Amino acid sequence: MTKTVRQSAVGRLKSRPQFLFVREGEKRRGPLFLLEVRDRQAPDEQPRVGFTVTKKHGNAVERNRMRRRLKEAVRLSAGFAMEPGHDYVVVARRDVLNAPFKTLVAGLKERIATRHKQKQQQRPAAPGKE
Repeated sequence: MTKTVRQSAVGRLKSRPQFLFVREGEKRRGPLFLLEVRDRQAPDEQPRVGFTVTKKHGNAVERNRMRRRLKEAVRLSAGFAMEPGHDYVVVARRDVLNAPFKTLVAGLKERIATRHKQKQQQRPAAPGKE
């Protein structure tokens, strides 16, 4: 019997140096979380995401619940909006714990999409096309 492994659309950030690398990138603030984004200059690789929930947001049970909610939001829908070759770190705020799940997913999608729209607007126009 062969076991099929489903490929995830989004990779994971696991080590401290990876998180610190992303921290130097762009930050998108929101009421439920802070989204940090950094381009790895590797457009052929899948996006990677990491989650941070600090101790000031509650005990281990509450922090793990916040992290699980964020992971599920990325897995279900927000992961498809992430640009290949980029790293994302989602830093949770306390309100993630009690926010409706649909609001959480919508907030993630909005922050990711807003970031890509701004990036496209910053690109200079091609020479002779003004």
